Amino acid sequence: MKLSKTLLAAALTSLSLGMAATSASAADVERIYGPNSMVPIAQGVTVPPGYTTYYISGALPTPVTPAADGKPADYGDITQQTRSVLDNLKAVMTKMGVGFGDVVAAHVFLDPSADFMAMNKVWGTEFGTAEQPNKPARAAMRVNALVAPGALLEIEFVAVKKAE
Repeated sequence: MKLSKTLLAAALTSLSLGMAATSASAADVERIYGPNSMVPIAQGVTVPPGYTTYYISGALPTPVTPAADGKPADYGDITQQTRSVLDNLKAVMTKMGVGFGDVVAAHVFLDPSADFMAMNKVWGTEFGTAEQPNKPARAAMRVNALVAPGALLEIEFVAVKKAE
C-alpha cells in the first residue's frame, strides 16, 4: 500500500511539473501585438531555440452537401466554411499534439468573392479569446482560384511546441 501511495505521489508530482513546463513554454514564445487589442492576430512572433516546428498543410472546408448527380459540392457561406476549415485544422493538429495556442503563423487564402470581415469574425472565436489568448502572425490574401470549386477559403498554419 505504501509503495502505491509513493508511486501515485510521484506520478502526480511529475504531472504537475509537466503541466507547469507546458504553460511556461507558451510564455517563451514572444508575440508582438499592435495598439488595437481587438485584432485577432499578432504583428510578429519570435520563437526561441528549443522548439519543434509543425507545418500544417492548407485545409479546405468540408462540403455541407457533397457533389452528386453532376452538381458541384455546396460548402455553405464563408461563416460555415471558416468554421469547417478551423475544425478540420484542429482535428489534424490534435493528432500532432498541438493546438491553436501553439500557432505562430497562418496564411489565409480567400476567393475574390469571400467576405473577409465574416471570416475574421469566426477567426476571432479561436484566437485572442479569454480561453486561448495567443494570436498568430497572419497574412490573408485573395487568390484567383482554390483547388475545390465552390470553396471560399483555405488556411494553413505553422505551430511550435517546446521540444521534450
